[in-house]
Amino acid sequence: MTGIQLRHDIVDELEFDPSFDAAHIGVAVDEGVVSLTGHVKSYAEKVAAISAAQRVKGVHAIAENIEVRCPFQSKTADDQIAKRASANVKSKIESALKRHTELEAKAIQVTVQNGNKVILAGKVDNWDERRAVENAAWSAAGVASVEDRLTIG
Repeated sequence: MTGIQLRHDIVDELEFDPSFDAAHIGVAVDEGVVSLTGHVKSYAEKVAAISAAQRVKGVHAIAENIEVRCPFQSKTADDQIAKRASANVKSKIESALKRHTELEAKAIQVTVQNGNKVILAGKVDNWDERRAVENAAWSAAGVASVEDRLTIG
């Protein structure tokens, strides 16, 4: 498969995926190594774009430089993001950790800075719980970064 055909296939896959807007994503291909550039509105969209490129046959590696840009006009207030992230943490913990020891969502403190940075603090029992809490925070709308200050013990 040529680099031109692979690039075309990747662009088609990006445009086909409804979970993000591919209009601001650039694609370059060199011997099966794909470079993704541009910007998206959320971290979830960034992950979806990378996953879409990985699904294309012939992609050997991805170098991504996709920036998360929260649109100015729809920037979410810190308290709203904190509520969403906190609710996500609580619900994701309940569903994802049913097979693990019960973790009280009250033990996790969620702080938001600059409208899109979530800081997690508190105590969890193990690495699986820590990963579940962090993933839950990442899935909240408007989150561009997560700082994990959780302790295990």
